[in-house]
Amino acid sequence: MDTQALARRIVELAEDKQATDIVLLDLRSLRTFADYFIICTGESDRQLKAVLDSVEEGVAKEFGYESIPEGKTEAGWVLLDYVDIVVHIFSKEMRDFYKLENLWNEAAPLVVVQ
Repeated sequence: MDTQALARRIVELAEDKQATDIVLLDLRSLRTFADYFIICTGESDRQLKAVLDSVEEGVAKEFGYESIPEGKTEAGWVLLDYVDIVVHIFSKEMRDFYKLENLWNEAAPLVVVQ
């Protein structure tokens, strides 16, 4: 499997549901637990759920990978772990609070969708 192709497809799936501020970070040079982080924002619980469902269903159908979500859309942060790719779906408030991009500021952004 080409993990970068999967990561880019996840970005597309999130974008299809109007997720905003989508960032695909390349963590490979940092020698960490994952190759890529995808971080995106939803405007409401309903949109967070739509993004979550789109990513889960798209990845399962197209790539055959399942993931059990960690967190809840109502809490403003859901994480999907696809081993080499970790997807973070945030509410605006939770994203502003945790500032993952700042924690991983040495990672190269491959895709940035405003």
